[in-house]
Amino acid sequence: MHKNVDILSWIFIFAGLLALILLSYFSFFSNLQIKDIRERRDQITVLTRNNANSYYIYREQPKGFEYELARSFADYMDWELIIKTKEWNKLLKTVNTPQGDIVAAGMTITPERRKKASFSNPYMEIQQQVILHRRKYGINRIDDLDAKKVHVRNGTTYQSRLQEINKKKDIDINIVIHDDIPTEELIRKVAKKEIEITVADSNIALLNRRYYPNIKIAFPIQERQSLGWAVEKGNKELLEEINNFFDKIKESGLYGKIYEKYYANVNIFDYFDLKKFHQRVNTRLPRYQGMIKYYAQKYGFDWKLIAAMIYQESHYNPRARSYTGVRGLMQVTLTTADEIGITNRLDPEQSIKAGVKYLHKLYSRWEEITGQDRLYFALASYNIGYGHVRDAQILAKQKGLDPDKWSSLKKTLPLLRIKKHYKKTKYGYARGTEPIRYINNIQTYYDILKQKDL
Repeated sequence: MHKNVDILSWIFIFAGLLALILLSYFSFFSNLQIKDIRERRDQITVLTRNNANSYYIYREQPKGFEYELARSFADYMDWELIIKTKEWNKLLKTVNTPQGDIVAAGMTITPERRKKASFSNPYMEIQQQVILHRRKYGINRIDDLDAKKVHVRNGTTYQSRLQEINKKKDIDINIVIHDDIPTEELIRKVAKKEIEITVADSNIALLNRRYYPNIKIAFPIQERQSLGWAVEKGNKELLEEINNFFDKIKESGLYGKIYEKYYANVNIFDYFDLKKFHQRVNTRLPRYQGMIKYYAQKYGFDWKLIAAMIYQESHYNPRARSYTGVRGLMQVTLTTADEIGITNRLDPEQSIKAGVKYLHKLYSRWEEITGQDRLYFALASYNIGYGHVRDAQILAKQKGLDPDKWSSLKKTLPLLRIKKHYKKTKYGYARGTEPIRYINNIQTYYDILKQKDL
């Protein structure tokens, strides 16, 4: 009996050692493969779509949520990034040829698509939504789509889902198929009443509601789904690198930063405010556009950012006055007017000159802050005062947050309203939630202006 126990013990020990050796071997081999894929190539070709969500050019610079993820992945791998835009139905075909390596285009992971390509782990959840004009009534649920024309692009999950609904339910949706028309264009057609109904993923719908406030995100037609990147079927090496990359950027906060840049505040929607903004961009902004461009260029800012800021300040009303006594297009204080050297705050050009010059001065004072955060610190200083922003930095340090990140100050600026916090600061009480709302609104207006051909 004892001999049998001893033999069994040795068998278990041997099996354990063998498993450990095999695990180490495969881990070593896997690391060699990863190292090998990095050394075998020096560039990566990403296939995407030319739209506001994926990839576009603004001021001769590439932009877009998918582009920035792809740019970060190429940097992570130390590869040159090549971007190619393709028709929707050619994306998965091209990724299985030497012409492309990755599809990064906000593509939903489905069983049918998994047959054609290998997909990464999900990086975003979305849901298919019916899009109507906001004055379209009587369509509130899936059954109301019976006998209605619903316009979608060919080869999309929207088309598949509508066909599935027609089979499962006793209704007959008239599915109108368009070849390679972007979802954004179909949303525009709904907003202009050129078509009645379309379908869009929730992220696209929310983003485009800014550009077309006349649309209504009516109701979902599908359970929540996931977006992923696609690679050539069976390319496990590249897929592993992509998955590792997404894990790392979510852990480091980089993913959140990119997401915030493109989708910040998309759930906050004020129809009347955005409707007025679109109208005033056409009726009021042209009067001041030349001046804005001149002073923005002089002080190194994008003129559309300044235009967004001016709208937040005054709604393009040169005689605007706040309860605090600031006046004009850029709501300049008397102190700032004296400092900058202007005599009439109600004069549009003097106001724009003073405001932009003062913003530049504030921007220069935040030289230790890097990237987009520096602009946010300058805008917050313009709104609430440089000293209060410095106080918020001190509170951030006390709470173990990075004082040089806007994400930290979004947490500590509101504390300046609370006595137990502001009584310890140099500059005291401040309406600390205001600069956060201020910057959120400017981001929204700026994003809209970037999409307009002005």
